[in-house]
Amino acid sequence: MKNLWNETEAEALVESYAKKGVERDLALRVYTTRLLGGDPRLVLHGGGNTSVKLEAIDLVGDRWPVLHVKGSGWDMAVIEPEGLPAVKLGPLLKARTLDKLSDEDMVALQRANLINPSSPNPSVETLLHAFLPHKFVDHTHSTAVLAIVDQGSDSEALIRKVFGPKMGYVPYIKPGFDLAKAAAEIYEQDTSVEGLILDKHGIFTFGATAKEAYDRMIQHVTVAEDYIAANKVNRLVPITLPNRLPDPAQIAPMLRGAVAVRHGEGRFDRMVCDFRTSPQVLEFVNAEGLERRAARGVSTPDLSIRIKTGPLALPAPDADDLAAYEQVVKERVVAFVDDYTRYFEENDARDDMKRTMLDPMPRLLLVPGLGMFGFGRTLKDAKIASDVGEMWIEAVRGAEAIGDFRPLAKSDLFELEYWSLEQAKLAGNKPKPLTGQVTLVTGGAGAIGAATAKLFAAQGSHVVVVDLDADRAAEAAKAAGNGSIGVGADITNPVDIAAAFDKAVRTYGGVDIVVSNAGAAFEGEIGELDDALLRKSFELNFFSHQNVAREAVRIFKAQQTGGVLLFNTSKQAVNPGPKFGAYGLPKAASLFLSRQYALEYGSIGVRSNAVNADRIRSGLLTDEMIASRSKARGLSEKDYMSGNLLGLEVTADHVAQAFLHHALAERTTADVTTVDGGNMAAALR
Repeated sequence: MKNLWNETEAEALVESYAKKGVERDLALRVYTTRLLGGDPRLVLHGGGNTSVKLEAIDLVGDRWPVLHVKGSGWDMAVIEPEGLPAVKLGPLLKARTLDKLSDEDMVALQRANLINPSSPNPSVETLLHAFLPHKFVDHTHSTAVLAIVDQGSDSEALIRKVFGPKMGYVPYIKPGFDLAKAAAEIYEQDTSVEGLILDKHGIFTFGATAKEAYDRMIQHVTVAEDYIAANKVNRLVPITLPNRLPDPAQIAPMLRGAVAVRHGEGRFDRMVCDFRTSPQVLEFVNAEGLERRAARGVSTPDLSIRIKTGPLALPAPDADDLAAYEQVVKERVVAFVDDYTRYFEENDARDDMKRTMLDPMPRLLLVPGLGMFGFGRTLKDAKIASDVGEMWIEAVRGAEAIGDFRPLAKSDLFELEYWSLEQAKLAGNKPKPLTGQVTLVTGGAGAIGAATAKLFAAQGSHVVVVDLDADRAAEAAKAAGNGSIGVGADITNPVDIAAAFDKAVRTYGGVDIVVSNAGAAFEGEIGELDDALLRKSFELNFFSHQNVAREAVRIFKAQQTGGVLLFNTSKQAVNPGPKFGAYGLPKAASLFLSRQYALEYGSIGVRSNAVNADRIRSGLLTDEMIASRSKARGLSEKDYMSGNLLGLEVTADHVAQAFLHHALAERTTADVTTVDGGNMAAALR
């Protein structure tokens, strides 16, 4: 492993932080923490931790010896000084005299001694950092080290053989007070060691300076890498794959539907999907014994927070028989859920603590011939699962190359996955109404489309903003946030529509809600309309809605988790205006299209509803049109826009709220909601 310490960069960071009042050693602690956090072979997404022992002044001016240690929720790759909260060292050291200390009391002790009470919770391994006497302490979950420690009963012998007397050996103990005491005692048996190897867990190194602790980490990780390289035997024997493999996008909705958590009739907690592949991933998933390796579990206990008890291995899919593959996927997921439920029940029964079982769905699916699919309630979580999967594969490959992958037993894993303090967080961990769902909005860069995209994203959905103008679609997606994407497409072209949905599937794994919103107004007396103009209007204002809905239903069927179709049909659908027949006729057809989809696909859980809106400032009703129409009627622009029963202007945001209402109305379909402030002529009756 390459040592990335750069004296110029280190000093530049020290100088930069000095201007903000951050002392040199804390700045260097930040620098090396970022170096460690920036390499996924060492730590991933909040894993690992570092510390430095300094002095700090509290709010009343008293000076204390403190431990700056990584705080909960901080990513080492981008850490700032505030991500290393200062904890009074004296009380931490005094805790070592105790015979026992519960996790709750340990956290209370750490929080009670924070110099800044608003700081994040110090790491669960704070006491281990405190009990070691060195100024700088580093901890990672190096994949190379895990390959060494994740062996069978002879892992201790291998650890001592690989690392020699320079590293102490610590048997597996759950992170917390007991591990901290044991590690300190082992260090004190030989204070010449440069670090500690924690069986089934990871590696600690320490030193008098930030550079020394970092150098030792890189040195001993390299020792592990070199041992694997010199002794590895490739035990990956390739399997025979089907003659024709499907595209990942062909099975992503199927997989996504299979791992959705069902809550009674018609309710699902959906997941977002991230597909990942590479030559290294393919060599691994295409080998014999994949199911056995996956069943062994995670390479380090921390990963259970991300991918549960381990990945789920699936067989290779045959593109010529995906119906049969779908059934196999369902059976494998059910088996995984049954195993996980049994794992929870058996381990939960060991004591009297009251626990809530987490959802039992797998977060990482390994598919021979294709790669792996990471799942999570958000795209970020799905990508984390995939990142973890790549490092899990590297650790398992290394372990199998020099022996037999034997990670921590699942009975021990349970204690960390169901840590009491993590359980306490569940009560306050309430997802947003649309978390895990994917929404596709056509006409997404217009006023109503952009407002809808922004509102749905705020409610937890990832949004695919589709618009004829790709640049504006991207801008609207950026404004919506929550990892939304923009796609340029001519929705009168079925090929473009299919490509937009394909982009949604490749990015998120599927689609759950479609807001078919795109449209344009065409004017002229109906008896004098040119056929070409009327057909053009029907292409945009009717047939595009049909083609969008048809593509959506195709994905809904694959997912088998229902779906929502929402149509913007306009008040013209029920209250036609003079010279607007070219617009109103296809809109009226779209209204009944909505009802037809409700009629024909309600049996598979698809809800279809329409929204009729009127007088919304948008590309259809521009400021120039408003000025012209209000002048022609002898009204002020304000009176024209608020010419309804409520006397209030209706905005694009109000229309978006109507769409959101229908997205959440679990027992409503074939409905039409009017958003116009009140217009009796346009009211359905």
